[in-house]
Amino acid sequence: MHSGWYDRRTRRVRDLSCGDARIFLEIEVRRVLCKSCGHVKRERLDFLADNPFYTKRFAYYVGRRCRQATIKDIAEELRLHWETIKTLEKQYMRAQLARVGAPGPKAIGIDEISIRKGHTYRIVVSDLIRGRPIWFGGEDRKEASMALFYDWLGEKRTRSIRLAVMDMWKPFHNVTAARAPQAAILYDKFHVMRHLGDALDEVRKSEYRRLSGQDRSYIKGQKYTLLSRRENLTLKGHQALKKVLMANKRLNTAYLLRESFGQLWDYEREGWARRFFENWRASLKWQRLKPYEKFAEMIDRHWDARRRVPAPQNPDLYAARSIAVLRLPELPA
Repeated sequence: MHSGWYDRRTRRVRDLSCGDARIFLEIEVRRVLCKSCGHVKRERLDFLADNPFYTKRFAYYVGRRCRQATIKDIAEELRLHWETIKTLEKQYMRAQLARVGAPGPKAIGIDEISIRKGHTYRIVVSDLIRGRPIWFGGEDRKEASMALFYDWLGEKRTRSIRLAVMDMWKPFHNVTAARAPQAAILYDKFHVMRHLGDALDEVRKSEYRRLSGQDRSYIKGQKYTLLSRRENLTLKGHQALKKVLMANKRLNTAYLLRESFGQLWDYEREGWARRFFENWRASLKWQRLKPYEKFAEMIDRHWDARRRVPAPQNPDLYAARSIAVLRLPELPA
């Protein structure tokens, strides 16, 4: 408490607009001499944003607008600098995170995103039941960066995790197995099928190198025709796919094997899924598809890593497990 002040000055701060008119408030900001530390400090006004030239409600308006438009567009609309919009948006995001409280996820999805060229990655962890990201950080995709998530989550909340969905990146698996040993680890379908798509592309490249003349012309330029899902192909794409599969027997066999492997996720029991995999692997015999044989060996190596836990009693966790085998949730813009 102070009976007087050190000095005071008038400041203009921007508030919510009224139609096309920009509104500024002129307020008196005082500085006081702190008796405890002896320093001169400016009084804190609760209605001001972290950037003291804007009100808090204006900052929240900017944050809400950034949910539907880019920072550049909002800066042009409000006639502000890009960095100013970014600062106000961060305050809005911090307020939103404070409202939802600390997460206690039971099913998590772990993935990485590239933030710039040159293999610069950050790790993203999502709550699969609530369908939202809960953590973003690290310096790369290594174990030390993955461990930062569990350090942030804390030992008590880590023990509540029952399912962890990820790709077959070893650091993710090793850290999760060590820090959350009670959680079942599930490799999601999207990443597994991507590896199989890479194997199909290796077969396509080997066939292109082996053939010449007219036989080679059927394969040239058909990479994405082979890798795309049938339902996503146009009429022209369907015709090109049919022509390629009729012209090359090995590509036809490789394509059918990739399409049939997707049935693995239709089985509800691990024993049935394992039997299907063994039959699929046996069908590779005499096919001379080395990339597919390497893929099968990779799946076999990682099969035992999918540790089992008792069936969850929470029905939301069943739903999360069904979502997990399809894909990780998309991050909001």
